[in-house]
Amino acid sequence: MNQSVTNANIKKVNSSSVEAKEDLVAVEEPLEIRIGYGPASERQQIRLAVTMRTPGHDFELVLGFLFTEGILTTYDQVESIKYCLDGGKAEEKDNVVRVELIPETVFDQTKLNRNFYVSSSCGVCGKSSIDSVYTKCSFINESFVIPTALLHALPAKTREAQLVFEHTGGIHASALFDLNGNLKLLREDVGRHNALDKIIGATLIKGDVPMANTILLLSGRASFELIQKAAMAGIPFVMAVGSPSSLAVELANKTNMTLLGFVRDERFNIYSGAHRVDC
Repeated sequence: MNQSVTNANIKKVNSSSVEAKEDLVAVEEPLEIRIGYGPASERQQIRLAVTMRTPGHDFELVLGFLFTEGILTTYDQVESIKYCLDGGKAEEKDNVVRVELIPETVFDQTKLNRNFYVSSSCGVCGKSSIDSVYTKCSFINESFVIPTALLHALPAKTREAQLVFEHTGGIHASALFDLNGNLKLLREDVGRHNALDKIIGATLIKGDVPMANTILLLSGRASFELIQKAAMAGIPFVMAVGSPSSLAVELANKTNMTLLGFVRDERFNIYSGAHRVDC
């Protein structure tokens, strides 16, 4: 299996010296997602997407992606998931994942093409695509109140569990907590959306989606795409170290999600769902 970090030869420069040394950097490699679907007698395959990711927990990433794109609703719809290698190409080893859906699963490729949209790092999605995402997100009815002291403690707990970040300083994290502030799951990746997909995929395998009574902490900003994924997974409470975007705030309000931004140094801003914060 591929590793999450690799060595790099660098020159470390400061005001008084230049030092040659070895450093660790986070690995970034492409992952291609393929889907097999259809009746047993007429199986078809498509190449669905390619994402740049940090190797590790790849099956979770793929399952989380398929769930938040509306292709899967439960893990029971998966017949098999595995790495595939076509034609002995070395560069595809551990970098191509094929998911076989059970024959009963309806997969409308045409509908998928209409609803796919591009993240803000790659382009601009149209209003029709945004509206199609809204229709997939359910209203969150959970009612609970979290004390501010518990929320202030979560960034430090996340940093303590970020092993790859500790060695490289160049990777994002998504951390899932219960309502008592206990860390349930943490995933790291060079892509913010990949880290969250890994969390959702791992939870989907356990059959714990929707992810009720959980708190999600994002190591960076809260983009529309991340809030969409959290809303589809039924996460009621999201905290981000950085700022949210306008569309992220809009979606959080529409789904009754609690959304906090600039969560650091024992302070935060509440953008949505203030009724769940005891302050």
